[in-house]
Amino acid sequence: MVDLNSKSIIETDSEFICRTIDFIPLENKTVLITGASGLLGVYFLTCLKLISETIQGIKIIAVFRSELPEYLSEKEFNNLSVFKGDISDSLFCETLPKADFIIHAAGYGQPLKFMSAPVKTIKLNTFTTFLLFDKLKTNGNFLFISSSEVYNGLSGKIYKESQIGTTNTTDSRACYIEGKRGGEAICNSYRQQGVNASSVRLGHTYGPGTKKGDKRVILSFIEKALKGKITLMDKGEAVRTYCYISDAVEIMWKILLSCKEPIYNLGGISKMNIAGVAQTIANIINVPVIIPQDVNSVVGAPEDVQLDMKLVTNEFGKNTFVSFEEGIKKTVDWYKSLEEK
Repeated sequence: MVDLNSKSIIETDSEFICRTIDFIPLENKTVLITGASGLLGVYFLTCLKLISETIQGIKIIAVFRSELPEYLSEKEFNNLSVFKGDISDSLFCETLPKADFIIHAAGYGQPLKFMSAPVKTIKLNTFTTFLLFDKLKTNGNFLFISSSEVYNGLSGKIYKESQIGTTNTTDSRACYIEGKRGGEAICNSYRQQGVNASSVRLGHTYGPGTKKGDKRVILSFIEKALKGKITLMDKGEAVRTYCYISDAVEIMWKILLSCKEPIYNLGGISKMNIAGVAQTIANIINVPVIIPQDVNSVVGAPEDVQLDMKLVTNEFGKNTFVSFEEGIKKTVDWYKSLEEK
């Protein structure tokens, strides 16, 4: 296993992303990122830090509520403005500068968080999206990070952008699902008025940059494995398609810069059930997996989520993805480096 520290893993991934994209449209432009301290935000910021070394005049606005991770210090940027606050607060949003490119990546992605804060979850994806469009300069580009959860309730196996789920508004996950649907509708409304706006229905994305204590499945399994074993909550039969963070961010940059379609599916090609994910992590760390045989699946979670990626592959020629095992090895190395500090 390659011994890389947390910063160099993310920078190496970001260097690869930057080599695949023409960032000239960002010259002398301002880029605003919400959720800048999260998994996606860290990679977007690292890419901007790297390309600022060769492309002139890029101004970066990082918006977040907590703190930037210590491996991404504000001191490493000479063109970064930081705004800390609650972006569901209209008064705070009024303080944000206008930007040529806006990436709205803020919001609760962990089910336990969004189900415990339903009003804030809906607000971040709808009300805040309206507020951010007010900050977009004329002829600017806007990217809304939606979710594959909008397909929840469908019975098919592979979901296309022309489809939408059937989850009832009384469902425990409706605050998240309806918030994302609303955010997409807002983006499309502005698009119909000539604004360059697109939404990305992001599938299960993983990799270095997730905060410690994140309750989503992969980091949770890594934490358990490093303590000696992985015990599943159910049989682990739910199927997911996983996308490594560098592949996801590469595609999102391309969508932001071109914006040809209103909605894009964005997932990986690594299809696996939860038990298989646990076993892959366990094999890398060399610990056992305990699977209960008499427990039903977690209530509310979709059983099978696979995204049709034809729009992305046809438009951007993206056919090569980081394998699940390679991505997990990088994520484990990254998490170990955090534990050593």
